[in-house]
Amino acid sequence: MQVKIENSWALRLQDEFNKPYFVELTQFVKEEYKSATVFPPGKEIFKAFDCCSFDDLRVVVLGQDPYHGAGQAHGLCFSVNQGIKPPPSLVNIFKEIKQDLGKDMPSHGDLTRWAKQGVLLLNATLTVRESSPGSHQKKGWETFTDTVIKKISDEKEHVVFILWGAYAQKKTELINAEKHLILSSAHPSPFSADRGFFGNKHFSKTNAYLIQQGLKPIDW
Repeated sequence: MQVKIENSWALRLQDEFNKPYFVELTQFVKEEYKSATVFPPGKEIFKAFDCCSFDDLRVVVLGQDPYHGAGQAHGLCFSVNQGIKPPPSLVNIFKEIKQDLGKDMPSHGDLTRWAKQGVLLLNATLTVRESSPGSHQKKGWETFTDTVIKKISDEKEHVVFILWGAYAQKKTELINAEKHLILSSAHPSPFSADRGFFGNKHFSKTNAYLIQQGLKPIDW
């Protein structure tokens, strides 16, 4: 089966696209787009990969589900299109960057510029029905994205994995902590940000590690 995805990923994931679970997942997703409003737009499902090649990747930020409100999701976890009000979790991410690095809040919530610097902004589930969070979970996306995480861990070195919240932290078992840096904390959601997200200094810690490994830091 042919899936449109950036070349460096296509080479590594082609076998995955031909597995029965992925064929079933593709059929499910196609039917959902026909019968319901689904986010992100179909052409942006693999945007996280298209903006950040396997070779350039230095950091992985893991989310759970795309945003399920109109116009928000565009294929990068925590990110929203320009012109869309940043959701509370993203506002808290920007607050932590301000606290950690002294950088002012940006004028929009589009994180594409992070992705283009080598930050894979990966949701565990890549699609969702409008106003129905979690509606596309346990359909096969998690099997696919777990494979992606493990492949990054196995085939690369010195990647920073940023895991916010209990869901993301379950992915620790897929990552070789001896050759990568894992940063974990509470989720930036307003329900949990005060319990360990604020003050985690993940942005400065990421850059310190990258510099230590002779890699270019991220301009957050």
